[in-house]
Amino acid sequence: MRAEWRFALLAAGFGMLAAFSDPAAAKSPVNCAGAVLAGGAELLCSHVMAQAPTQLCTFSWALATPANQIRVVNGSFVLPPGSSNVEVYEGSGFARASSEPIVICQGKRRAP
Repeated sequence: MRAEWRFALLAAGFGMLAAFSDPAAAKSPVNCAGAVLAGGAELLCSHVMAQAPTQLCTFSWALATPANQIRVVNGSFVLPPGSSNVEVYEGSGFARASSEPIVICQGKRRAP
């Protein structure tokens, strides 16, 4: 009986966590999108929150060549407020994306 209660409490806890954790609630000041078309790859990013500080970002993206070999490209960039559709990566020789681009950004906190 005790094991059943533990399982029930654990399941209820995970259910509440899933119900109240909304990834959309954690808004990022940077929005990026990448695409692979006609042999080329492009990653564009925009700073979408005017009140947020300049962002220092890094990215990593797994791309496949026509020979189906995976190449991971990565880099870093600075994105000031108000910038829109900034090309942060452009490359050629790719047939498809093996993953979504992973972009992580951090801004300096403003003084109070």
